Amino acid sequence: MQEKGTISIHTENIFPIIKKFLYSDNEIFLRELVSNGVDATQKIKRLATLGQYKGELGDLTIDVSFDKDNKWIKITDRGLGMTSEEIKKYINQIAFSGASEFVEKFKDAKDANEIIGKFGLGFYSAFMVADTVVIDSLSYQEGAEPAKWTCDGSTEFEIGPGERTERGTEITLNINSESEEFLDKFKLQGILDKYAKFLPVPIRFGTKTESVEDGVDDKGEKKWKSVEVDNFINETNPIWTLSPSELTDEDYLKFYKELYPMSEDPLFWIHLNVDYPFNLTGVLYFPKVKNDFELQKNKIKLFSRQVFITDEVKDIVPEFLMLLHGVIDSPDIPLNVSRSFLQADSNVKKINNYITKKVADKLGELYKKDRKVYESKWKDIGLFVKYGMISEDKFYEKAKDFVLLTNTNGEYFTIDEYQEKVKPFQTGKDDKVVYLYATDADSQDTFIQSANKKDYDVLLMDSPIDSHFIQNLESKLENASMKRVDADVVDKLIDKEGGYENLLSEDQSNKVKEVFEKSIANKAYTVEIEGASPEELPVTITMDEFMRRMKDMAQNGGGMSFYGAMPDNYKVGINGNHPLIDKILKTEEEEVQMKLAKQAFDLALVSQGLLKGKALTAFVKRSVDLI
Repeated sequence: MQEKGTISIHTENIFPIIKKFLYSDNEIFLRELVSNGVDATQKIKRLATLGQYKGELGDLTIDVSFDKDNKWIKITDRGLGMTSEEIKKYINQIAFSGASEFVEKFKDAKDANEIIGKFGLGFYSAFMVADTVVIDSLSYQEGAEPAKWTCDGSTEFEIGPGERTERGTEITLNINSESEEFLDKFKLQGILDKYAKFLPVPIRFGTKTESVEDGVDDKGEKKWKSVEVDNFINETNPIWTLSPSELTDEDYLKFYKELYPMSEDPLFWIHLNVDYPFNLTGVLYFPKVKNDFELQKNKIKLFSRQVFITDEVKDIVPEFLMLLHGVIDSPDIPLNVSRSFLQADSNVKKINNYITKKVADKLGELYKKDRKVYESKWKDIGLFVKYGMISEDKFYEKAKDFVLLTNTNGEYFTIDEYQEKVKPFQTGKDDKVVYLYATDADSQDTFIQSANKKDYDVLLMDSPIDSHFIQNLESKLENASMKRVDADVVDKLIDKEGGYENLLSEDQSNKVKEVFEKSIANKAYTVEIEGASPEELPVTITMDEFMRRMKDMAQNGGGMSFYGAMPDNYKVGINGNHPLIDKILKTEEEEVQMKLAKQAFDLALVSQGLLKGKALTAFVKRSVDLI
C-alpha cells in the first residue's frame, strides 16, 4: 500500500539547516551512511549469536556503487533491514524528535563536530549532496515485506512497497548538481580509504585490476596477467582490536607503515586497552622526532568503533603527546558536541589522564629495563618527556625519575644523579647549587673550556624545548639555580668565598673603563672592571641570565614576545688582572691603547659570534697588521 505523509517536525526550515550547516565537510555523508550499514550488519550478527535470528547470515559485505551517467550513489548492506513501520519510526520520527531544540541550539553552528549524531541526524547528511534519497529495505523478521521510502529534501515523504528480495537496506542518493564531484571513482575511493579503512564489516567498492602470475615464458621467466578482483576497502580486524599477546613486533611495524608509508620506523609503541571506567583501545607510536617538531602534529587518528572521525585529537590526547603517531578508538568520546563541551566531558578528561599515565609507565619501564638502550634513544624521546614535564605537573612527578640531563661530554644523568655529581664543587657561598648549561657547544666553547678548567660540569641544553624546560626545572629544584655558561665570567656564575679581587686601583680602573668605552663607542655595551684569574680572557661579553633566558623563550615561542622585541644589551667584563690590561695602562700613546682595547673587545665578540660585516673585515685587517 502506497502512503504519503509529512515528517513530524515543528520547524519548516530544518532541511535547509541540515543541507547548509549540519556538516562543514560534506564528504562525511558517505561515512555516516556506510557506518549505519555497519551498525545494521553488527546487529544481525548479534541476533544470530543470541539465537534470535535463525536464518543464514550469508555474505555480509557492504557495497558502495555509483553511476556517473545516471547521477546516483548507492550504499547496500545485508544487515537487519527495516519494515515500513520501522522506517517511519526511525527515519521520520526519532531522527527529528528534538527538531525544534536542534534548530534553536545549532542554528549558528559552523563546526561539523558540534552536531554529528545529534538527534539521529547522521542519516540526513545525505541531503547535503542529494536531491532525492530512496531507502529500499527488507527486514530480517519472518514474513516481512520490502518497504521503500522516498524524500526529496522537503518535509514530505512517500512510503510504499519495496523491491528488495534479500535481507538488508539499499540507500540510493540522486546526486544534486552542486555535488557531482562525488560521482568520481577516485574521489569516492579516497573518502572510503579515509573513513572506512578499518571498519569491522567488509566494504566493497567495485573492482580493481591486479597482476597475477600466469606461468612462465620460453626463457623460464615468470609471466603475469591482469585480472579484475573485488576492491575491498578495509582491514576488518586492525591491530588495535587484537590482544598484544596475538601480535609480533613485525605486526606493529607493518601497521605503522600502512598509516605512515613514508616514515622511518618508530622507536617503540604503547598498546592501549581499557574497558573501565570508559572504553578505549589503540596503539600509540613514538616516532623519531626532528627538531622542527611543530610540523609533526596531527598524526594521531581518532576512531569510534573503527570509524575514522578526525586527526584533530586536541583535548583527548595531552598536548605534549600530540607529537605521537597512531590510533585511538573509543565509543565514549562525545562526537556530537562543540570543542568546549568536549573539554568539559568527564570521559575525555579520564581518557586524557589514562593516556598520560600509560606513556609515563612505558617510559619508566624502558628506563629501568635497559638504561643504555634508553640513553641511545634519548635524543628522540627527550622532546616528549621535557614537553610533558613543562605541560603537566602529574607527568612531571613521574618523569623526574627518568628524564635525562646530558652534559657537554655526552654523559647522561637523572636529576638526582646530576645534583649528586655537581653539589660538592658547584655550590656558591650562598649555599646554592649552580647548574651551568650551554645552548650551543660550538659558539660557547670558550666559556665551556673556562668552566672545565675549574672542574665545573656544563649541561648541554640545545633542543627547541630546552629554553622552557630550563625555566620549569629551575622552579622545581630546591636550593639550586641554572645559569647559562656565557651569562658571565665563571667566577661570577659560581661565586665562592676567596674569589679573585680586581687588583687595579680606582684610578686605574676608571682609566681602563674610559679607554674601552671610547674604543667600543656603543651604548648597548656596558663596561665593568672585574677581578678574575690572570689566565682567563682579558674581555668577556655576556648578557644578563634573566634577559637572555626570556629572549631564548621568545625565540622558541613561549609567549615572551615582549622580551624578544627588546634591544640586545650586553655587559663587557674587563679582567683587571690580565697582563693585557697592565700593558694598556703602561702604554702612553692613546692610539695604541685604543687599538689594543678594540682588538681585545673584537676577540670577545668573535667568541660570541657577534662580529659581522664590516666590523669583522676591519678586525681581520687589524689582526694582520698586529702580526
